[in-house]
Amino acid sequence: MVRAAVLPAVNAPLRVTEIELPEPGPGQVRIKLAAAGVCHSDLSLSNGTLRQPAPAVLGHEGAGTVSAVGPDVTGVAVGDRVVLNWAPSCGDCHFCGLAEPWLCAHAGQAAGAPYATLGADGSALYPGLGTAAFAEETVVPAHAALPLPDGIPLADAALLGCAVLTGWGAVHHSARVRAGESVLVFGVGGVGLATLQAARIAGAGPIVAVDVSPAKEELARAAGATDFLVADGPAFFEKEGAKRIRALTGGVGADVAVECVGRAETIRAAWSATRRGGRTTVVGIGGKDQQVAFSALELFYFGRTLSGCVYGNSDPARDLPVIAEHVRSGALDLSALVTDRIGLDGIPAAFEAMLAGKGGRALVVF
Repeated sequence: MVRAAVLPAVNAPLRVTEIELPEPGPGQVRIKLAAAGVCHSDLSLSNGTLRQPAPAVLGHEGAGTVSAVGPDVTGVAVGDRVVLNWAPSCGDCHFCGLAEPWLCAHAGQAAGAPYATLGADGSALYPGLGTAAFAEETVVPAHAALPLPDGIPLADAALLGCAVLTGWGAVHHSARVRAGESVLVFGVGGVGLATLQAARIAGAGPIVAVDVSPAKEELARAAGATDFLVADGPAFFEKEGAKRIRALTGGVGADVAVECVGRAETIRAAWSATRRGGRTTVVGIGGKDQQVAFSALELFYFGRTLSGCVYGNSDPARDLPVIAEHVRSGALDLSALVTDRIGLDGIPAAFEAMLAGKGGRALVVF
């Protein structure tokens, strides 16, 4: 038996209870978690914005140590330190053939199959995003366990599994930020902080952070923001914000805007604050009811690029060693993303903090 935070049903409160994990089957590994980050995507799974069968154990940003392996497992062994990959690619589908593993057609398959049972009554449990990291231990496909490069603290390494790969990839793969370009980041949560650090490492400048909470200014500047703006009302999102951002970027607007919120008004504001010919990258996951409107004339006139960004358009096997080198050199500070270290019982409060726009990343430490 292991302790886990279980989502009984969509929009139901999480319940910390004991679950029964099976021994790993063919191609599976069992992992003892060191830590798991509390991501906004977990909140979206819990409230139905993203689909997830229930009852489920959420959590997809995690790191730990392999404690057992099933038959036919290669690449990882008992005792290996690993990072969970919530979107492991199959290597065979159309998108993998295009070298776009972040769009793999089969990446989400594990989330739809029961992986464990409730200790109380034996009912089937599903793994949130295929990883179920809000538990002391989990069982995942072996290709969802990425070897952790040396020199990275195991607990902080959990952040590599989502926030850092997403923020890093948004800057380096989706937006392709070049040294000297101005970068605007909407939303200073875990992903936003990782995006700011990635922009600083890319040599961007100025780097403008925007958030609804003035309390996040210190976090944003520590991550690399040269300027911080408070989105203090509807007027900011309609016109005022774009004017203030143009004033900080030579009067033309940001070369690159990265939206890490996933709401119609922030996507629209990020687009409006981008210069003619600039790039707007949407990282935030919004609901299907969030509709963004553009006129046909402005699409032609401004010549901007608007792109979605899934998992940072990253290939974890390629990107993790690069990111690890920046962590070891001190250029990328994982601990600076963490504003709260909590237990399983603290996850509901972390969800409430995200809804209120507070803090960076909460990290469940086992």
